[in-house]
Amino acid sequence: MISRRQTLGFAAALAVMPAFARASASDPIIVNALGGLANPNLQIGRPAGLAADTSRLDFDERALRDALASGLTAVNITLGYVAGPQDPYTYTLETIDAWDKVIADNSGKLLLVRTAADIRWAKAQGKIGVIYGFQNAVQIGEHAERVDEFAARGVRIVQLTYNPANMLGDGSMVPENRGLSEQGRKVVAKLNAAKVMVDLSHSGERTCLDAIAASKTPISINHTGCRALTDLPRNKTDAELRGVAEKGGFVGIYFMPFLAPDSYAKADDVVAHIGHALNVCGEDHVGIGTDGSVATIDDMEAYRSAIAVEHEERKAAGIAAKGERADTHPFIIDLRGPDQFRKLTAMMEAKGHKPRVIEKVLGANFVSYAERVWG
Repeated sequence: MISRRQTLGFAAALAVMPAFARASASDPIIVNALGGLANPNLQIGRPAGLAADTSRLDFDERALRDALASGLTAVNITLGYVAGPQDPYTYTLETIDAWDKVIADNSGKLLLVRTAADIRWAKAQGKIGVIYGFQNAVQIGEHAERVDEFAARGVRIVQLTYNPANMLGDGSMVPENRGLSEQGRKVVAKLNAAKVMVDLSHSGERTCLDAIAASKTPISINHTGCRALTDLPRNKTDAELRGVAEKGGFVGIYFMPFLAPDSYAKADDVVAHIGHALNVCGEDHVGIGTDGSVATIDDMEAYRSAIAVEHEERKAAGIAAKGERADTHPFIIDLRGPDQFRKLTAMMEAKGHKPRVIEKVLGANFVSYAERVWG
C-alpha cells in the first residue's frame, strides 16, 4: 500500500514563511528536470528500502518550505514503478493517486504541470509546478496503449529504461548494449503522438542513439553527466549529447557523485560538466536535473549509515550503477539546500558564463523544450 503522509495543515506554517521564499518576477525561472519534493530526514530511523521506492512520498512542510525558499519554479518528480516487487502498472496508478492528493491538499503552493504555459503560470503565482515523470517504462511494457492513459493522468515525461534492461531497451549497466527494441520503437512513437517527453537518462548508449533516431519529436536526457569528463556508464558520450541537441532536445546535468572519477563530486564538477555540455550542445539545450530534493540532511552520521544499507540493497537488486558507493552521497555536499541554485549561479558567473546563458541553464531552456514537445 502507498503510505500517504499527512499533507493537511501546512497553511499555518506557510503563512509565516520568510518573504524571500516567494520568488519575485525578476528572478529567473528555475526548473529541475529531475528532482524531488521530499524531506530526506524522514528516511532516517526507519527500515531501509530501495531508493527507487516511490511510494515513500516523504513530503512535508519543510520539503515545501525549502523548495520555495530556493526559488524553484518547477520540478520533474519520479513517480510510479522504477524497481522492486510491486506490480508495475497498479503501483504506478497508486502513486499518481497519492500525488494528486498532495497537490490538491496544497493547491495554494503546488500546481500540476501539463503544458509549458503551466510552468510560467507557476512562476507568476509563486507556486511550484509539479511535473509527473517516470524513471522506467516497465509499467507500459508491452501495452503501448497505456501511454495514452498515463498522459491523461498528467504524466509528461517517460524515461525508457532504468539501469537494467527492460523490454524497450538496455539500461546503462547492461554490457551487451543491444539498443532499442521493436517494442521500444512502438512506445517512442506513442509517446511522440501523446506529446510526452522521451527521456533517455539511464539508458545504454545504443538505446539512446537509436531512440534519438526513432523519435519524431525532440527528446531529452534529463539527468546525466558528460562521459568525456568522467568515464562512467551513467554519463553520456558526446555523440549522445550532440544527437539530443541536434534534434532540438534538452540535456540536464545532475548533482551526483558520477561527475567525479572517485565518486566524491563537488560543486566545481557540476560547473565543469555544465560547461562541457554547453560546448557540445550549445547554449539552448542544456539545463539542470539535480536528481535530488532541496531540503538538507540534519544528522549526516545517521544518514551515512542509512545510505550504506540502501546501497547494498540496490546492488543485491541489480539496479545500482557503477560509481555508486556505500560511502558517498547521492548529492553534492557543497551544492545543496535552499541556496544551491543561487550558489550555482555565482559559480557560473565566476567562470565567465553570461547572465543570458545562466538563465537558460537554470530553467529557460527546459521551458523552451517543453513548448516544443507539450505545446
